[in-house]
Amino acid sequence: MAKKAVASLQTGSKRLTKAIKMVKSPKSGAYMFVESIMTPEKVNDFINKN
Repeated sequence: MAKKAVASLQTGSKRLTKAIKMVKSPKSGAYMFVESIMTPEKVNDFINKN
C-alpha cells in the first residue's frame, strides 16, 4: 500500500520533482512519509524502491 504524490518544481534552468511516498516502518509498523527532490527521470526508481 503506497501512496505517492509528485510535484514539479522549476529552479532556473533545472527541472526538479519532489516525490513523496508512504512507507511502513519495520520497527513500529506505523506508516511514515519519505520525501525527496530529484530529476523527473529518477522518480519511478524512487517510488519502486523499498
